[in-house]
Amino acid sequence: MAATLTISSKNYSSWSLRGWLLCRMAGLDFEERPLPPDDPSARAELLLLSPSFLVPCLTHDGVSVWDTLSIAEYLNDVTPDAQLLPADRAARARCRSICGEMHSGFANLRSALPMNLKAHYSGFTVYPGARPDIDRILTIWRECLSGGGPYLFGARTMADAMYAPVVTRFLTYDVKLDALCTAYCERIMALPDMVEWIRAAKAEPDEVEELDVEF
Repeated sequence: MAATLTISSKNYSSWSLRGWLLCRMAGLDFEERPLPPDDPSARAELLLLSPSFLVPCLTHDGVSVWDTLSIAEYLNDVTPDAQLLPADRAARARCRSICGEMHSGFANLRSALPMNLKAHYSGFTVYPGARPDIDRILTIWRECLSGGGPYLFGARTMADAMYAPVVTRFLTYDVKLDALCTAYCERIMALPDMVEWIRAAKAEPDEVEELDVEF
């Protein structure tokens, strides 16, 4: 029986995108279960009203796993051949560290640059409080990509899934990047799974009015 992944909005939900990408990268056979936009769990996640989200949630082989980082570790356990973590011990530790940093940090970035795949704000002025978060993320990318790329740890890993929504935020809000980080963003956006997700997001009805704001 196929696994089930419960997700919320494809346009607005960065955590749903992470969980979905991880399942795709793991090669898992799964069905999507979208929550309606008026579901309390979905709205709490999208509006950043809860510190603990139950979306996305993966149900697989009688096990329910929520929280995207937990889903990543679970998938690494059940699909080891997918190599969601690097083989090298030091690289594996670094990968877990930067995934954890994305998972628990960058609150100013989340609130100042919410994910919105339908929008593009040319010349957007970034709130100064979010700038340190942006600078830290770009430092992480440069340090990882200095190993030669093409992804953060050479081949694709859970780290690329964790940072993929940030790529979309940088594009939505016209964040200026250097050549190395621009190339990485282009690489992520060109992934067939990202293309598929974004196409579905743009076809999604605008039903979360609080998130459709003019900047």
